[in-house]
Parts: sequence; C-alpha cells; structure tokens
Amino acid sequence: MTTTSTPAPPGVSDLVAGRPADVRRPPSRYSWGRTVRYALLLVSLVVVLIPVYVLLVTSFKGPGDATPARAWALPTLWTTENWLAAWEALAPSIWRSVQMVVPAAVISAFLGSMNGFVLSRWSFKGANIVFTLILFGMFIPYQAVMIPLTQLVLGVGLPSGIPTLIALHVIYGIPITTLIFRNYYESVPRELIEAARVDGAGMLRTYVSVVLPISVPSFVVVLIWQFTSAWNDFLFAVFFSSSQNGPVTLALNNLANGALLQNYGTSMAGALFASLPTLLVYILLGRYFVGGLMSGSVKG
Repeated sequence: MTTTSTPAPPGVSDLVAGRPADVRRPPSRYSWGRTVRYALLLVSLVVVLIPVYVLLVTSFKGPGDATPARAWALPTLWTTENWLAAWEALAPSIWRSVQMVVPAAVISAFLGSMNGFVLSRWSFKGANIVFTLILFGMFIPYQAVMIPLTQLVLGVGLPSGIPTLIALHVIYGIPITTLIFRNYYESVPRELIEAARVDGAGMLRTYVSVVLPISVPSFVVVLIWQFTSAWNDFLFAVFFSSSQNGPVTLALNNLANGALLQNYGTSMAGALFASLPTLLVYILLGRYFVGGLMSGSVKG
C-alpha cells in the first residue's frame, strides 16, 4: 500500500529545519500613491524655499551685484555689509516691536482666557449673544474701521507710538483669543468645576486655582498667534506711529524705499532680520502650537 504524502506548505520545511522562511510579500498597492505624495511635497517645499533662497543670496551681494538680472546667481563677492547696515537701521525698531508684542500678546491672552471661561463654564443669560458679538469683531476688516478708529484715538488723546499699538492689538486680539479658550474650556470635564463649587470656590477662585493651571496648551497657541499677528502688522503701524517710534515693519518699509534704487541687498537683509523672530517662534514652539490646537478639538 502506497501512501502519498501531502506536500508541506511553502515555508514550513524551512521552519522545521530551523531556517527562516522566505515569505514573499505582495507589492504594496500604495507605493505609487506614496511616491506621488512625496514628489508633490518635495515640489511644494522647493516652491516655498525659492523666495528664501533669493532673499538669502541677495543679502550677501554688493551694490553692483544685487540686481534683478542676477537674482538667481550666487554672489561674485560675498559681503556682510548689508547685514551690518540693516541691523544698524532696524535695531531700535526691533526693540520697540518686542516692547509692543510681548505685553499685547500676554494681556490679550489673559483677557481671552477669562472670557472663554465665563462663556463656557459659568453660563449666564445671554451668554451666547455676548459670545456672538465678540466674535463679530473677527470679521470686521481693519481697513473698514481705520478712519473712525483714528478719530477715536485722537479724541481720547492716546499718544502716537507703542502704547497705542499695544492697546489696539489687545482689543483686536480679544475675539480670536476668546474663541480659542472657549473651545478649549468646553473640553474640560465639568466635574472639575463642580468639585470646586462644592468646595465653596467662587468664579474667580475656580479660575485661578483649577482652570488656569490646565490652560497651558491654549496659552501657547494664543501667545504664538498674537505674537505673530502683532509683529507682522503694518496697517496700525502706519496710522498710529512714525518711523521714530514705530515697530520694525514700518522701519523695514522705510529701509526698502530708501535702498530700492541703491542696494537690494540691504533691504533683503532687513527683511530677514524682521522675519527672524516669528520664524524662531514657530521653529521652537511649532509642535506645541499644533498640540494646543488639537487639545481643544475633542470635547471630553
């Protein structure tokens, strides 16, 4: 009687013999799609970095070399004179911008935090109407209110320069900061607020002892947002300051107009100086910015 042995499945004999099985993996169905995505990302990266390349290369060119015809070419003679001239022209205004954006961002962040807490966890009659009216300020273009705002500032007697700009950035930052904090506080478990109330804590005590310590992610988002918005603002700077007491955006505009027909390199170096603080903020705190945005996206 003959017996026929059933052939072992592929790879079983190798396992019995102690050899690793030669498992053939099927080709991935998404290999082409992944390649296309990476190619598109690479193209997008190159397109984004092209202006940076032109800025950086031109900032090291001399007056005769920094011309539109040689915008893509490397400098024939590398020089740092443009950087020294740009720093000398912009250093005072950069310090004034720091004096403006830091208090504006901090004050608007705390006001938005208090507004968000009251509107989300300490409900009162008409809270939704108040919240809607606050958000309405986000959709009013600055240009539409610039003339009445100028008349108001002159009527109140606010001085031209950094103090007025701080007040304006605080006021116009309240809608977006209130929105961010309200969405974040909606995700905070109500049990924490109720426990504080049971312990006899009032609204202010609850905010300081319970809510404020867990608000760090939203504060990071708001501070980065307000810092960037105030630093890059130009319209308020034109109307409510001058080249002697204004921020760096106004000084950069004056530098570019003065060096436009003489030396492109100086204006390019100045543009890099002016954009460096916001760039560093996003490089150092970018992951916290995204994490803070996502922390309030899901209601817990």
